[in-house]
Amino acid sequence: MAETPNRWEGVYRSKEEAETSWFEDRPQVSLELIAETGAGKDAAIVDVGAGSSRLVDCLLEQGFRRITVLDLSETALRMARARLLLDAPVEWVAANVLHWQPSGRFDLWHDRAAFHFLTEASDQDAYLRVMDRALVASGHAIIGTFAPDGPASCSGLPVAGYDGALLSERLGSGYQLVRSLSHEHRTPWGSVQRFHFGLFRKV
Repeated sequence: MAETPNRWEGVYRSKEEAETSWFEDRPQVSLELIAETGAGKDAAIVDVGAGSSRLVDCLLEQGFRRITVLDLSETALRMARARLLLDAPVEWVAANVLHWQPSGRFDLWHDRAAFHFLTEASDQDAYLRVMDRALVASGHAIIGTFAPDGPASCSGLPVAGYDGALLSERLGSGYQLVRSLSHEHRTPWGSVQRFHFGLFRKV
């Protein structure tokens, strides 16, 4: 995540959507956790490191109308955007989250499998500073990562694995863990990757 977007541009230019290990036809765990926050349809939601995820499609179907989708790869964002109506209420942001300066604040921060690419403490700190500035008081953060017994790398990059305790410690006292959830993601070719999702509330 902290590097230039060339690697991710290459991934999305060379593979079909369903050829990536992280592909989900419907991101059910994310949708359930978003519902658990009680967010209304006018809640401001950002999906960080979204790639071409179909979460935005599902949120639009549910009536959400203040959605921001952020990723390093412009190609990935174009893939997602091409599925939607031209006037869909979505802001598309091609940026590195570590240096992002959002124009507004959010009720809900969602990240499935971006934070775990940050293996350096300085990058993790930068990410968390951006998240903290972006979230309103009592806002929610959903962070999905590989579990401690999940893969040690993804797309040739090392990753950091977390459970609820490790993620809570990393986020610090400004965030209360609301729910800790283990999940087995099945890739398009049938292998299983162990994930952890943490739902947090900003204190």
